[in-house]
Amino acid sequence: MKLISKNIWVILFSMIIVSCSSQGKNSFKAKKIYESKALIITQISENSFIHTSFKQTNDFGNVPCNGLVVKDHHETIVFDTPTHDKSSEELIQWINEKLGAKVKAVISTHFHDDSLGGLMAFHKHNIPSYAYAKTIELAKENNFVIPENSFNDSVVLKVGDKDVLAKFFGEGHTKDNAVGYFPSENILFGGCLLKELEAGKGYLGDANVSAWPNTVEKVKKEYPDVKIVVPGHGEYGDGKLLDYTIRLFKGQ
Repeated sequence: MKLISKNIWVILFSMIIVSCSSQGKNSFKAKKIYESKALIITQISENSFIHTSFKQTNDFGNVPCNGLVVKDHHETIVFDTPTHDKSSEELIQWINEKLGAKVKAVISTHFHDDSLGGLMAFHKHNIPSYAYAKTIELAKENNFVIPENSFNDSVVLKVGDKDVLAKFFGEGHTKDNAVGYFPSENILFGGCLLKELEAGKGYLGDANVSAWPNTVEKVKKEYPDVKIVVPGHGEYGDGKLLDYTIRLFKGQ
Protein backbone atom coordinates (compact mmCIF):
# COMPACT_ATOMS: atom_id res chain seq x y z
CA MET A 1 0.00 0.00 0.00
CA LYS A 2 2.82 2.38 0.88
CA LEU A 3 4.55 1.49 -2.41
CA ILE A 4 1.40 2.33 -4.41
CA SER A 5 1.01 5.61 -2.53
CA LYS A 6 4.63 6.49 -3.18
CA ASN A 7 4.24 5.73 -6.90
CA ILE A 8 1.19 8.00 -7.09
CA TRP A 9 3.17 10.89 -5.58
CA VAL A 10 6.02 10.29 -8.06
CA ILE A 11 3.55 10.41 -10.97
CA LEU A 12 1.88 13.58 -9.67
CA PHE A 13 5.24 15.28 -9.11
CA SER A 14 6.34 14.36 -12.64
CA MET A 15 3.13 15.81 -14.07
CA ILE A 16 3.69 19.09 -12.21
CA ILE A 17 7.26 19.34 -13.52
CA VAL A 18 6.12 18.70 -17.12
CA SER A 19 3.29 21.23 -16.75
CA CYS A 20 5.62 23.93 -15.44
CA SER A 21 8.18 23.35 -18.16
CA SER A 22 5.55 23.45 -20.92
CA GLN A 23 4.16 26.69 -19.50
CA GLY A 24 7.65 28.13 -19.59
CA LYS A 25 7.99 27.22 -23.27
CA ASN A 26 4.65 28.78 -24.15
CA SER A 27 5.22 32.04 -22.29
CA PHE A 28 6.90 34.84 -24.24
CA LYS A 29 8.73 37.73 -22.69
CA ALA A 30 8.29 40.88 -24.77
CA LYS A 31 11.47 42.69 -25.74
CA LYS A 32 12.53 45.79 -27.65
CA ILE A 33 14.57 44.55 -30.58
CA TYR A 34 15.16 47.75 -32.60
CA GLU A 35 15.33 51.43 -31.78
CA SER A 36 16.25 54.59 -33.67
CA LYS A 37 15.14 58.22 -33.31
CA ALA A 38 12.17 57.60 -35.61
CA LEU A 39 11.20 53.98 -34.99
CA ILE A 40 10.97 51.41 -32.19
CA ILE A 41 10.15 47.74 -32.75
CA THR A 42 9.01 45.53 -29.87
CA GLN A 43 8.50 41.80 -30.24
CA ILE A 44 5.39 40.79 -28.28
CA SER A 45 5.00 37.15 -29.36
CA GLU A 46 6.80 34.60 -31.46
CA ASN A 47 5.48 36.07 -34.71
CA SER A 48 4.17 39.56 -33.86
CA PHE A 49 5.93 42.90 -33.50
CA ILE A 50 4.69 46.36 -32.54
CA HIS A 51 6.23 49.17 -34.61
CA THR A 52 6.13 52.57 -32.93
CA SER A 53 6.77 55.86 -34.73
CA PHE A 54 6.12 59.44 -33.64
CA LYS A 55 3.80 62.33 -34.53
CA GLN A 56 4.37 65.88 -33.34
CA THR A 57 1.06 67.48 -32.30
CA ASN A 58 0.01 70.83 -30.88
CA ASP A 59 -2.28 69.43 -28.19
CA PHE A 60 -0.52 66.23 -27.08
CA GLY A 61 3.17 66.80 -27.83
CA ASN A 62 5.29 64.16 -29.56
CA VAL A 63 2.91 61.21 -29.62
CA PRO A 64 4.09 57.60 -30.04
CA CYS A 65 1.93 55.78 -32.60
CA ASN A 66 1.63 52.00 -32.78
CA GLY A 67 1.24 49.62 -35.68
CA LEU A 68 1.63 45.84 -35.85
CA VAL A 69 3.67 43.44 -37.95
CA VAL A 70 2.59 39.78 -38.11
CA LYS A 71 4.75 37.06 -39.64
CA ASP A 72 4.56 33.49 -40.89
CA HIS A 73 7.33 31.71 -42.75
CA HIS A 74 9.07 34.45 -44.77
CA GLU A 75 6.11 36.76 -45.17
CA THR A 76 4.71 39.66 -43.12
CA ILE A 77 1.61 41.83 -43.13
CA VAL A 78 1.73 45.30 -41.58
CA PHE A 79 -1.18 47.01 -39.81
CA ASP A 80 -0.91 50.82 -40.07
CA THR A 81 2.10 52.51 -41.55
CA PRO A 82 4.56 54.51 -39.49
CA THR A 83 3.70 58.22 -39.46
CA HIS A 84 6.10 59.25 -42.26
CA ASP A 85 7.55 57.75 -45.43
CA LYS A 86 11.06 57.86 -43.95
CA SER A 87 10.14 55.74 -40.93
CA SER A 88 8.08 53.44 -43.19
CA GLU A 89 11.15 52.92 -45.35
CA GLU A 90 13.10 52.11 -42.19
CA LEU A 91 10.47 49.54 -41.16
CA ILE A 92 10.37 47.87 -44.57
CA GLN A 93 14.18 47.64 -44.62
CA TRP A 94 14.20 46.11 -41.12
CA ILE A 95 11.61 43.49 -42.10
CA ASN A 96 13.54 42.58 -45.26
CA GLU A 97 16.99 42.45 -43.68
CA LYS A 98 16.49 41.47 -40.04
CA LEU A 99 13.41 39.24 -40.32
CA GLY A 100 14.46 37.90 -43.70
CA ALA A 101 10.89 38.38 -44.87
CA LYS A 102 8.95 40.31 -47.46
CA VAL A 103 6.00 42.58 -46.77
CA LYS A 104 3.04 40.96 -48.48
CA ALA A 105 0.54 43.74 -47.69
CA VAL A 106 -0.16 46.79 -45.53
CA ILE A 107 -3.57 47.47 -44.00
CA SER A 108 -4.49 50.99 -42.84
CA THR A 109 -7.16 50.96 -40.14
CA HIS A 110 -8.33 54.58 -40.59
CA PHE A 111 -7.58 57.72 -42.60
CA HIS A 112 -5.42 59.69 -40.11
CA ASP A 113 -1.68 60.03 -40.75
CA ASP A 114 -0.81 57.78 -37.79
CA SER A 115 -2.38 55.01 -39.87
CA LEU A 116 -1.47 55.83 -43.48
CA GLY A 117 1.01 58.71 -43.25
CA GLY A 118 3.84 56.54 -44.57
CA LEU A 119 1.83 54.73 -47.25
CA MET A 120 3.75 56.12 -50.22
CA ALA A 121 6.89 54.25 -49.13
CA PHE A 122 4.99 50.95 -49.26
CA HIS A 123 3.64 51.78 -52.72
CA LYS A 124 7.15 52.57 -53.95
CA HIS A 125 8.11 49.02 -52.97
CA ASN A 126 5.06 47.67 -54.85
CA ILE A 127 3.48 46.47 -51.61
CA PRO A 128 -0.33 46.16 -51.96
CA SER A 129 -2.35 48.31 -49.56
CA TYR A 130 -5.82 47.65 -48.15
CA ALA A 131 -8.38 49.71 -46.26
CA TYR A 132 -12.08 49.88 -45.45
CA ALA A 133 -14.04 51.62 -48.24
CA LYS A 134 -14.82 54.64 -46.03
CA THR A 135 -11.09 55.07 -45.30
CA ILE A 136 -10.40 55.34 -49.00
CA GLU A 137 -13.23 57.85 -49.39
CA LEU A 138 -11.89 60.01 -46.53
CA ALA A 139 -8.30 59.77 -47.80
CA LYS A 140 -9.47 61.11 -51.17
CA GLU A 141 -11.42 63.95 -49.53
CA ASN A 142 -8.33 65.01 -47.56
CA ASN A 143 -5.86 64.62 -50.45
CA PHE A 144 -3.93 61.90 -48.61
CA VAL A 145 -2.19 58.94 -50.23
CA ILE A 146 -4.97 56.50 -51.12
CA PRO A 147 -4.89 52.77 -50.25
CA GLU A 148 -5.16 50.67 -53.41
CA ASN A 149 -7.63 47.95 -52.39
CA SER A 150 -10.92 48.45 -50.53
CA PHE A 151 -13.15 46.14 -48.50
CA ASN A 152 -16.79 46.82 -47.59
CA ASP A 153 -17.02 44.98 -44.29
CA SER A 154 -14.00 42.76 -43.78
CA VAL A 155 -11.07 41.18 -45.56
CA VAL A 156 -9.07 37.98 -44.95
CA LEU A 157 -5.51 37.84 -46.25
CA LYS A 158 -2.85 35.14 -46.01
CA VAL A 159 0.56 35.61 -44.42
CA GLY A 160 2.48 32.39 -45.04
CA ASP A 161 -0.07 29.72 -44.10
CA LYS A 162 -1.94 31.88 -41.58
CA ASP A 163 -5.03 34.06 -41.86
CA VAL A 164 -4.94 37.79 -41.12
CA LEU A 165 -8.23 39.65 -40.72
CA ALA A 166 -9.34 43.27 -40.86
CA LYS A 167 -12.93 44.27 -40.11
CA PHE A 168 -15.07 47.36 -39.59
CA PHE A 169 -17.42 47.13 -36.58
CA GLY A 170 -18.78 50.67 -36.41
CA GLU A 171 -17.81 54.27 -35.73
CA GLY A 172 -15.76 55.47 -32.76
CA HIS A 173 -12.46 57.33 -32.99
CA THR A 174 -13.41 58.02 -36.62
CA LYS A 175 -16.20 57.02 -39.01
CA ASP A 176 -13.93 54.45 -40.62
CA ASN A 177 -11.88 52.83 -37.80
CA ALA A 178 -11.34 49.14 -38.53
CA VAL A 179 -9.42 46.62 -36.40
CA GLY A 180 -7.02 43.81 -37.26
CA TYR A 181 -6.83 40.27 -35.88
CA PHE A 182 -4.17 37.56 -36.07
CA PRO A 183 -6.06 34.38 -35.06
CA SER A 184 -3.06 32.05 -34.78
CA GLU A 185 -1.75 34.11 -31.84
CA ASN A 186 -5.07 35.66 -30.72
CA ILE A 187 -3.69 39.17 -31.16
CA LEU A 188 -6.03 42.11 -31.76
CA PHE A 189 -4.74 45.34 -33.29
CA GLY A 190 -7.33 47.85 -32.14
CA GLY A 191 -5.64 50.90 -33.59
CA CYS A 192 -7.05 54.21 -32.40
CA LEU A 193 -10.44 52.64 -31.62
CA LEU A 194 -8.92 51.22 -28.43
CA LYS A 195 -7.22 53.05 -25.56
CA GLU A 196 -4.40 51.96 -23.30
CA LEU A 197 -5.31 51.55 -19.64
CA GLU A 198 -5.73 54.88 -17.80
CA ALA A 199 -5.58 56.87 -21.06
CA GLY A 200 -7.69 59.95 -21.67
CA LYS A 201 -10.09 60.29 -24.57
CA GLY A 202 -7.51 61.80 -26.89
CA TYR A 203 -8.32 63.57 -30.16
CA LEU A 204 -12.09 63.65 -30.80
CA GLY A 205 -12.22 65.90 -33.86
CA ASP A 206 -13.46 63.11 -36.13
CA ALA A 207 -15.05 60.91 -33.46
CA ASN A 208 -18.52 59.51 -32.93
CA VAL A 209 -18.34 59.41 -29.14
CA SER A 210 -21.86 58.07 -28.60
CA ALA A 211 -21.30 55.09 -30.93
CA TRP A 212 -17.80 54.32 -29.63
CA PRO A 213 -18.61 51.99 -26.67
CA ASN A 214 -21.13 49.98 -28.67
CA THR A 215 -18.57 49.46 -31.44
CA VAL A 216 -16.02 48.15 -28.95
CA GLU A 217 -18.67 45.85 -27.45
CA LYS A 218 -19.06 44.28 -30.91
CA VAL A 219 -15.31 43.79 -31.19
CA LYS A 220 -15.22 42.15 -27.76
CA LYS A 221 -18.03 39.76 -28.71
CA GLU A 222 -16.37 38.85 -32.01
CA TYR A 223 -13.00 37.94 -30.46
CA PRO A 224 -13.68 36.29 -27.07
CA ASP A 225 -10.34 34.42 -27.11
CA VAL A 226 -8.14 37.49 -27.53
CA LYS A 227 -4.90 37.32 -25.53
CA ILE A 228 -3.01 40.43 -26.60
CA VAL A 229 -4.57 43.81 -27.47
CA VAL A 230 -2.54 46.56 -29.14
CA PRO A 231 -3.96 50.12 -29.03
CA GLY A 232 -3.08 52.88 -31.47
CA HIS A 233 -1.13 54.71 -28.76
CA GLY A 234 0.52 53.58 -25.54
CA GLU A 235 1.08 50.25 -23.85
CA TYR A 236 -0.40 47.02 -25.15
CA GLY A 237 -2.25 44.65 -22.82
CA ASP A 238 -5.09 42.14 -22.86
CA GLY A 239 -8.89 42.21 -23.02
CA LYS A 240 -8.98 44.76 -20.20
CA LEU A 241 -8.23 47.44 -22.82
CA LEU A 242 -11.59 46.76 -24.45
CA ASP A 243 -13.40 47.00 -21.11
CA TYR A 244 -11.55 50.20 -20.23
CA THR A 245 -12.39 51.83 -23.57
CA ILE A 246 -16.07 50.90 -23.17
CA ARG A 247 -16.19 52.43 -19.69
CA LEU A 248 -14.35 55.56 -20.82
CA PHE A 249 -17.01 56.45 -23.38
CA LYS A 250 -20.15 55.06 -21.70
CA GLY A 251 -22.83 57.62 -21.01
CA GLN A 252 -21.43 60.21 -23.42
